[in-house]
Formats: sequence, C-alpha cells, structure tokens
Amino acid sequence: MNMAQTIGKIVSNPSIVGAIASSILIILFGYYLRKKEVFNNTTSKILSNVVLTAALPALAYDSFMQDINQHNLKQGINLLIWGFAIYIILIAITKILYIKFKGDKKEVLRVLTIFGSTTFFGIPITQAVYGATGVMYASIFNIAYRVFLYSYAYIKMSGMKMDKNNFKKMISNPIIIATFAGIIVWIFQASLPQVNVVEKGKAMHFAFLRIDKTALWLFTPLSYLEKLCSPLAWLSVGAKLAEIPFKDAITSKDSWYYSFMKVIIVPALNLVCLYVLTVSGILHFSFIAVATIVIAMATPTATVAAAYAISFDKEAVATSNCSLLSTLASVVCMPIWIVILEVIKQSHIFM
Repeated sequence: MNMAQTIGKIVSNPSIVGAIASSILIILFGYYLRKKEVFNNTTSKILSNVVLTAALPALAYDSFMQDINQHNLKQGINLLIWGFAIYIILIAITKILYIKFKGDKKEVLRVLTIFGSTTFFGIPITQAVYGATGVMYASIFNIAYRVFLYSYAYIKMSGMKMDKNNFKKMISNPIIIATFAGIIVWIFQASLPQVNVVEKGKAMHFAFLRIDKTALWLFTPLSYLEKLCSPLAWLSVGAKLAEIPFKDAITSKDSWYYSFMKVIIVPALNLVCLYVLTVSGILHFSFIAVATIVIAMATPTATVAAAYAISFDKEAVATSNCSLLSTLASVVCMPIWIVILEVIKQSHIFM
C-alpha cells in the first residue's frame, strides 16, 4: 500500500474522522454560544470545574477497569519512566529554544511550552480516537505532568519555594486520586478479595473493586459522567477562545513562535525520542502508547500554567495571546498529527 492509499484509508476511517470533526465542531459551537451570549463569562470556568472534578476523575478510574496483562503493565511502566524523563529533558531544552528571550518572558514561555493541556484537551481526544486503553496510558503518563506542574512550574512562576499548601493541592487533586486508585485496582486485582460473577453463562472471579463487573450500579453512573468529559471540555475551550482578543494574538510574533514550538516541535521531539528508544530496545513503546504521548504533547497552553503566569503578574498579556494562538494551532494541527500517527502505524515500527 503506497502513501496515498494509506492516507486515503485513514481519512475515510469513520472513527478517526468522527473524533476529529467532533472536537473541531463542538469547539466552534462553544465559541458561537459565547459570542451569542448564551454562555456568560463564567460558563467556561463552570464547565471546566465539572470536567476536572467529576468527568475526568470518572474517566481516569474507569479506564483501569480492564484485565491486566504483561504487555499493558510493561507499557504503563515505560510511560511512567518516560513521563518523568521528558519533563526533565524539556526543562533543559527550552533554555535553548528560548535563548533569544530574556527575563520573565523567557521563563514564562519555557513553562508554557513544557506544560500543555494534556488533561483537559489531550485526554478527550485520546478517548475519542484510542478508547479506554489510550485513556489508561494517558492517565499514567500524566502522573509526572502533575508532579512537575505543581512543583517546578509553581516555583518558576511564583519565585517561591514549594510550600505545603501546593503539595496538598497536588496530592488531593481528584484526577490524581482517581488515577492512583485505578492503578492500584488494575495492578493488584488478582490479590484483592474476589467476587463470583456469572458472565455469559460462566462463573468467573473478579476483584471486588472491579466495579465494571461487581457493581454495575456504581459503574454505570460513572460511565455517564465520563461521557460528559469530551463535549463539556470542548465547549469550554470554544467559550474561552471567544473571550480573548484575536487581533492581539494573531499579530504577536512571539505567540506564533511559541505555538510552533508547543504544537509542532515538542511532539516531534517526543516522536523521535520514542522511535530511538524503541528501535534501540532501551524502552519499548506500543503504537497506542506513542500516539497518547504525541497527542498529549501537541496540546495548547495548560490552564494551570497560564493561571500561574496571570496570578503572579508575569507576562499576563503574552500568556493570554499564547493561550489563544496555541489553542487555534492545536485545533488545526491535531488532525494532522493523528493522520501522521496512523501513517506511522502502517509502518509497524511501534507494535
């Protein structure tokens, strides 16, 4: 199959086209609703809070409600290792990427480049394209993200040392709690107390915390909550875009440079590194693991990182411009990245 046939097969895939179209159209709908003032100036924040405190924790926990196997366990370990490694690498490499900038602007652009909206923007797209396994991998990969976001990013933006309040905020985050709870159930399900369940006429044993098998009365409402994640997140993104002056962002050369680094260079760097690690045998990554990482890294400015910059009065205007332009760039480039990933899938480099 040649390249043209491969791309044709990808763009004619209903699930891929549907996921891409859904994200773009719902974001545009959120933009329209805010412009028409159906959404007011607090709607985006309210939607974000629902996603972050209810829908995403439900999605994170439910993604681990699956049987464990050696392949997925190994992928999870490799994702955790690479999660910490890539943030250390980005901390170093962004010094070079922004060498021409000075002072606060340099530090702010570095932090905004290192931390994308992996939770709010990346996971909904990952769920739409790669399903529960993709969400599980994304949740594991995001552990390092949250550690560095609430420590390194906070210190850089505030100029202060890590305090106990910020540490408490990190470990009490509902998504972190749900992720670790899910990981514990997933890894230790064979060792937990077992419950007899009749499935397809056969008696089977499952850990009592495998609520997808043992407590459908609890799993079903969580499933409804997780289905809210993508549409509410995309509506919130659209509503937020409608509140930022477009002209200022579009004429800012610094914002264009930042968006190029954030949405193209950072995910490309990850892709190259993952290829080298896999072919060299140092760490082996499956295709879904690689796709999850690339999508996470091709996301726009992280909401928390932007909030740090604005709260501590560090390049607030530049941060708003970068947030808008990188979001637009990500909406445009994400479908391209998904197509590139599917082309790579056909090469069977990552199995």
